[in-house]
Amino acid sequence: MFQLIWIVLAGLVIGLLARLVVRGPQKIPLWLTVIVGIIGALVGNIIAGAIGVAHTGGVDWIRHILQVGVAAGLVVLVTPVWMNRQSQHSDSRY
Repeated sequence: MFQLIWIVLAGLVIGLLARLVVRGPQKIPLWLTVIVGIIGALVGNIIAGAIGVAHTGGVDWIRHILQVGVAAGLVVLVTPVWMNRQSQHSDSRY
């Protein structure tokens, strides 16, 4: 149970950091930010393991930078899709 809480908290922090890195407004909901952060963390860990920097002595800065970078890329990809989805829903109501 606590592991699930940590996953959601890490996803929130990584997702929020990713949104700070990306320029301009990102009009996506908080729950989508958390999902993007969780996916970014998982993919960042896989990349860090593949290049051999997943576990270092001390803080794993490279792994964290990879996680935020992947999440930022996902924010860039998800934001227009979300905005397009929102505009289609508002058009269909009228």
